Order: sequence, then C-alpha cells, then structure tokens
Amino acid sequence: MQHVVGQTGDALQAGPVIEIGKQRPDAGSAPLGSTAGVAQHGIDAIAVDQAGKSAAGNVSAADDEYFLHGCIVADQQGERMSHQITVQPSGRQFAAEADETILDAALRHGLTMPYGCKDGACGACKGKVLSGSVDHGKAQAHALTDADKAAGLTLYCCATAGSDLVVECKQMSSASDFPIKILPARIEKLDRVAPDVIDMHLRLPGSEQFQFLAGQYIDFLLKDGKRRSYSLASAPGDGLIQLHIRLVPGGLFTEQVFNTLKVRDILRFEGPLGGFFLRPDSSKPVILLAGGTGFAPLKAIVEQAIADGSTRPLHIYWGAKARADLYMHALPEKWAAEHPHIKYVPVLSEPAATDAWNGRTGFVHQAVLADFPDLSGHQVYACGSPLMIDAAKRDFVEKNGLPEEEFFADAFTFSTN
Repeated sequence: MQHVVGQTGDALQAGPVIEIGKQRPDAGSAPLGSTAGVAQHGIDAIAVDQAGKSAAGNVSAADDEYFLHGCIVADQQGERMSHQITVQPSGRQFAAEADETILDAALRHGLTMPYGCKDGACGACKGKVLSGSVDHGKAQAHALTDADKAAGLTLYCCATAGSDLVVECKQMSSASDFPIKILPARIEKLDRVAPDVIDMHLRLPGSEQFQFLAGQYIDFLLKDGKRRSYSLASAPGDGLIQLHIRLVPGGLFTEQVFNTLKVRDILRFEGPLGGFFLRPDSSKPVILLAGGTGFAPLKAIVEQAIADGSTRPLHIYWGAKARADLYMHALPEKWAAEHPHIKYVPVLSEPAATDAWNGRTGFVHQAVLADFPDLSGHQVYACGSPLMIDAAKRDFVEKNGLPEEEFFADAFTFSTN
C-alpha cells in the first residue's frame, strides 16, 4: 500500500515509494522492525580504508523488562542459554542471547548506552567488565588495545557474553519516551549545497508524531532489506526533517539521491536511533567537533540549544578539505555573531589556492588541542570518520586532560553495496 503524506488534510500526488538506505554498510538480515547502524554523513579520503566494513547491528524496540537470572530461551533449533547483564552504577538488568552483543541486547530492551559506529572502530561504547567473561568479537585493535583488554575493558557493540556479566556504564537511559517507528516521508526539497553534498528535506504524514533527540539518526529502508543511516540535521519540532547526504561514487543509495530521486518521491525510514545527543545533566562547556558532513547532527544540537534558550558555552570546530566542503559556512558564522556563548572555528586541511583561505589549517582536532590545553572541565561531542574520532579521543584524553567519559562520538563509515 502506498502512503500519501503531507500537511494535514492535503491530498498529494506523490511519486513511487522508494525504499532507500545509508552511506554505511547494510544490516545484513535485520528483521523488519529492527534498528541498525549509525549515522553516515559522507567522509573524507582519510576513511576510505573503512569501506565495506559493517557498522550495523540488529536491534529492535521493546519494553524495558527485567529477565530472570540464567533464563533458558527455546528456539527452533532447540534450547540455548541467555545471560543476565547487570549494569552499574544504575543496577539495570537485561538478558542477552549467546550470539547477541551487549549493546544490541540493551537496545532490544529499550535501554540506551553510549555508542557510535557499532563496528568496533570508534571506541565510543568502551566500558569495563566488572565480573564475568566476554568474547570481544570484531573489535578493531586501535579502538580496543591489548592493554584495554588486560584492564578488563571491552566494546559493548562487539562483545558477547560468555557468562552472566556485571558491566560498568555511567550513561544509561531508557529510550521508551521516543518510540522507534517505521514511517513514510515525502521528499520536499533537494538542494545541492556543494558539488558532492545534497541537503534533503522530508515531510512526514500530518497525522504522525515523530519524536527524537537532536543528534540522533534514522535508517532509510531498501526494498531488498538493506539500510542506510543518516543523522537528522534539524532539531525536533521543525515539521520537516533535514539530512545532509554526501555522494559516494557507486553508492547504492547516494547515486539514487544525486541522479534519480526527485521532489515528491516517497521514502520509508525507521527511527529515531542512536545515543548521540547533548547530555542535559551537565553545564560544562561543550566542544562540538565535526568532520565533513559530520556537521549535520551538530547543527541539530546547536539549533535545539538555541531554541531551548540555553547559554551553555558551545565551541564549534568544523573540519573539511577545501572551502567548498564547508557547505553551510554562513550558518555557524551567524550563530556565533548572534549568540555570545557560541564560537565557531572552521579548519581546512588542504585549501585550494583559489580558496584564498586566511583561516586555520591542518587537522581539525589539533586546532582544539591548541585552543584548549586543559579540557578537564569540558565535554566533547565528535562526529566524523573513525580515524578522526580515534585521534581526537586519544589526544584529548592523553594530552589535554579530558575525562574519557566526557567524550561522546558518532563515527561513520560507508558502503557502495
């Protein structure tokens, strides 16, 4: 059945329903109604070596229920043991199947833990196993070192339980206030804001309520079961939802966006997803670090903070290769001009001669290091390639004193499949 969407009461002439996805690896055999992946925003050449690596896991929305210790779960193949996970210091409990990651199990029970790439690449979900045994799975060596393992650390997006576990996670919340839905949406606008970036606006059905936190993402759905994830670049309550989509040559979805899709086409998506959002329980100054189209969720976070009347200091650092890649440069300049608590520093790694660039150059996270020699009293929210995020977290913590638990990240990879 084709869904017709638009303003309440509209009768729209819509194009065909197009089921589409993200610039991140597909979720494999994710069942209908599951959530998968993390936001993808288009990447710089530094992350090309991540191509083809799956950043997606399979989770589904469920009530927050506590399961009995050591319960037995029967399936068509017989019986298998599930393990009880206890999270400290909150004391929350949930059950994980033998082949289910700790993060997927938590999300399945409606609980949110910090996470980013879900591919063992960014380290955003790193936590300590206080008791019990785990299989570290596909955790990548730069994100989970041998020293980390020896210290009892693991990546919750990759680790599976080998026994009942007690783990540590200081930021854990229930996602029940923001139900995950599968919705149709109509393309309202497609603006090419850079040679390889399109600003897409979607309109939801007038009868639907779509609640999310600024910084979260959605999964577009492909008819063959694949998914593509993009951060929401707009704050909640705007009526339209906005996405920044960078072209990946040969990309299954992005080639459609740039060459086939048109205004009034109908797409389907699932959301809201992800644990990347500004923590409201802190008044610490915030560093917002973006690489390329990693600017999208940070844009949503800033717009939400402005709408809320917050005066919490926000320092935006946006890194790109050349001037054209700062595709909304005037917007953060406007924020900084109108709000004394907002600062904006653009950084180009390879400015062209024609850019006539007089601003900062080099790697964007190094600009932060230079400007903030002491980050002990700050929070950092970073969105970009896994390599950028890994370097930023390592240097901010080791060199500038950032508490590790105050680093929040949304890492992305991409796929052409």
